[in-house]
Amino acid sequence: MNLQRPIAPNPYDHLPQLPSMTLVSEDVVEGAPLATAQAYDGGNTSPQLSWHDVPEGTKSFVVTCFDPDAPTPSGFWHWVLVGLPADTRSLPAGAGSADAALPGSAYMLRNDYGSNDFGGAAPPPGDHPHRYIFAVYAVDTDDFGIGPSASCAAAHFMMLGHQLARGTLTGTYQR
Repeated sequence: MNLQRPIAPNPYDHLPQLPSMTLVSEDVVEGAPLATAQAYDGGNTSPQLSWHDVPEGTKSFVVTCFDPDAPTPSGFWHWVLVGLPADTRSLPAGAGSADAALPGSAYMLRNDYGSNDFGGAAPPPGDHPHRYIFAVYAVDTDDFGIGPSASCAAAHFMMLGHQLARGTLTGTYQR
């Protein structure tokens, strides 16, 4: 299999500018390799995440994990969690498991593995390191017109006019 291709741009650099929130993790260090726990064939566990600098008017949060380096034209969605209540400021490790008790009416969309949960890092063996960009969005509504069957891309499109701020944190992984 030929995996030779240029490094994809960071997609967040090409989205409309938003005020920043700070996103941190006990499990992910900016720019550093992810632990085996966050790999699909390792623990397949979503990392602990915390955020602050939340803007006024926030009604809910959306949390995502995206790999822009997947050898596809559209990257690879590993996780989209929608509808976290406005008073949420963190998620424990494992909050992305299919049977996790989520706060309020939060729910997960189907990722590119085809399941409604967190799907860990799984770049093709021998490929360059992939970036796994975790993002948290503050939004001005708790319902921007989607449901659990929406695609990850559709969710991002529908929340476009509702985003108040965004924070990102990027880990890498290579096999």
